[in-house]
Amino acid sequence: MNIFPVVAVLILASPCFADTVISTRTIRPNQIITEMDVAFAAGDLATGFSRLSDVIGQEARVALYAGRPVLAGDIGPPAVITRNQIVPLSFNANGISISTEGRALERGAVGDRIRVMNLGSRATLFGQVLDDGTIKVRN
Repeated sequence: MNIFPVVAVLILASPCFADTVISTRTIRPNQIITEMDVAFAAGDLATGFSRLSDVIGQEARVALYAGRPVLAGDIGPPAVITRNQIVPLSFNANGISISTEGRALERGAVGDRIRVMNLGSRATLFGQVLDDGTIKVRN
């Protein structure tokens, strides 16, 4: 026989709400987001942000309207290449290295794959934007 009283613990599941990052004013596409542009609001979105540090310093990809949550697809890293900018192109394969200049046909951030036009041949190529602003062309 057990001499200790039986204690029942009742755990109730209650909803847990987190804060979501929202825009405090309308932010135009291609604009860098500052700490004055965002704030917290009650709510939890699967595709939203819960930390201001994840949003500040990023570039708006679409228009962000005041009072609306900032979603993951709405922002990205700032562009280092602008449309029509003359950029260095590099191609390396099988011991062959080719460097030339091209014209960017799109804006792009580091890591983005963008279209560029080789100025010598006028051929349209695709390449990845590197940290130094060079476009690495792949076959």
